[in-house]
Amino acid sequence: MTGRFAPSPTGEMHLGNVLAALLSWLSAKQQGGAWRLRIEDLDPQRSRQEYADRLMRDLEWLGLLWDGEVIYQSQRTDIYDQYLRQLQAYTYFCTCTRNEILAAQAPHESDGRIVYPGTCRNRHIQSAKAAIRLIVPNENIEYDDRIYGHQSVNLATHCGDFILRRSDGVFAYQLAVVVDDALSGVTEIVRGRDLLLSAAQQLYLYRLLDFTPPTYCHHPLLINEQGQRLCKRDQSLAVSAMRTRYTAPEVIGRLAHIAGLIPEPVPLTPEQLLPQFAWSKVPAHDITVTNQNNAI
Repeated sequence: MTGRFAPSPTGEMHLGNVLAALLSWLSAKQQGGAWRLRIEDLDPQRSRQEYADRLMRDLEWLGLLWDGEVIYQSQRTDIYDQYLRQLQAYTYFCTCTRNEILAAQAPHESDGRIVYPGTCRNRHIQSAKAAIRLIVPNENIEYDDRIYGHQSVNLATHCGDFILRRSDGVFAYQLAVVVDDALSGVTEIVRGRDLLLSAAQQLYLYRLLDFTPPTYCHHPLLINEQGQRLCKRDQSLAVSAMRTRYTAPEVIGRLAHIAGLIPEPVPLTPEQLLPQFAWSKVPAHDITVTNQNNAI
């Protein structure tokens, strides 16, 4: 059994990131498995090595220690290119802009999702500056999530043909994450429920590349009092800010409490929390974090 934590180094790690790391670490270690760390730094415009270094220091401070070498996606583009070539029969070039795609959206699809209508599928474009899209089937991709149960997603209506490599040459998340997880032997993926539906895209890629798919566990999100998902802009809930107010066991204990793992927010190390960990304790609903007077 192998789990993993795969953050993007685009800002400081916050409490929501720590929840994903903690639950993934606990699940892997309770099963006697390994826990890998991957830095998803594909986007050169947003990723910073200083954030990656700080993130690793924060994980070490929290006691969430990874196994093996750290993987950097920015060093693996040749590998992604190799697997992209294997998918050539299922892909095509696309020159559509975001505005053009949005203009073609039906009114009922204006809920934040962008469903690509397949505009370039039959245009036979050959351009080095075009994006590369994967043709998706009009069928339901089904899987069982540990917390949210049975999922059935029709990729054609959920997202349409999706991008594997951007027009600027940067490989897309969906391809990179599947290749990296498969080649690293990852058997369980733990991450926030905001990525619940993207699992279907990844499972389709697992099928095309003949990889063995992992199991999925999408956990609830930490949200603020306005109902917004915690993000890297929430500086008061960044690990660097919490380090000035709490010890590492205090952070782990408080986070374990709000996640339903323990009845009271007592200081604990990840190892001390292991015997009390159970997925059945984690709620399916999002968890509101109250941040008053710089306290959680």
